[in-house]
Amino acid sequence: MKTVPFGAAETRVANIIAGMMRIAGKTDEQIRTLYGTAREAGIDFFDHADLYGFNHPGGGPHLCERRFSEALGLSSSEREQITLQTKTTIVDEEWHYDSSYEHIVSSVEDSLRALSTDYIDVLLLHRPDALVEPQEVARAFNDLESSGKVRSFGVSNHTPRQIDLLKTAVRQPLVANQIQLSVTHSTIVAQGLASNMADEADSLTRDGGGIVDYCRINNITIQAWSPFQKSFQDGVFFDSEEYPELNAALKRLSAKYGVTPIAIATAWITRHPAGMQVVLGTTSPQRVVEAAAGADIPLTRPEWYGLIQAAGHRVP
Repeated sequence: MKTVPFGAAETRVANIIAGMMRIAGKTDEQIRTLYGTAREAGIDFFDHADLYGFNHPGGGPHLCERRFSEALGLSSSEREQITLQTKTTIVDEEWHYDSSYEHIVSSVEDSLRALSTDYIDVLLLHRPDALVEPQEVARAFNDLESSGKVRSFGVSNHTPRQIDLLKTAVRQPLVANQIQLSVTHSTIVAQGLASNMADEADSLTRDGGGIVDYCRINNITIQAWSPFQKSFQDGVFFDSEEYPELNAALKRLSAKYGVTPIAIATAWITRHPAGMQVVLGTTSPQRVVEAAAGADIPLTRPEWYGLIQAAGHRVP
């Protein structure tokens, strides 16, 4: 599987991540099969969040982390072979965001217990907190790093200016920004193509200054979540009546490369020279295999541009 640089360090990671947000209701055997399939496909990076599992019947925060640990019972040697990433700041009770020192540190402590591990490889701030105090975040990061409980830090769904604000106090490199991106939900890419086109909706900069370019300039690895969603939580675009041209293009390229449309949709993201990671949210081992097959497909420029145009974006 293709690897990409992770942040500014010399570390390289797989360009496909297995997301664990939907495993709360899965059996131990199903989780072991999902994990084993991912490992066999070359995926050794697993994404969690303290929130995942909160809405499962009888569940609560850290449920998916706990189910992952209970089902796998990883040995210390196997734990060293994988990257565990988790996220914090979203609180489900009286829904709000909390990036205070106390919340970040206590959440990590709970994640360590749930995952049955001594350290988290990567901790992300899950959502921007309008009440953020960068000094509080910096104090939490410093303590977690010095204690060996967290090795790297990053953000999720943050704009360039929000990242810059954190950097006024945070001294650790922010290695990743996990943001929503698919060929249909691709304004963060399309807005650069339509710049200076007054009548085009994509000409508006909606992320505070071009997050893709910002991350490339600042050596922040983009992690694309919901890589197959039409938009925000409204289903996948595969075989959708809303996207006949896109699905025709996906099937045409699938035949050319001998893979499935899922692989081509994955390749559209991994083809980008920013060196992005694709965060899979599926619990289907078969879909994991199909997506992983797209990690190395070198779409041509006409193919890549053809897909974004078929998805409804204008390339002037």
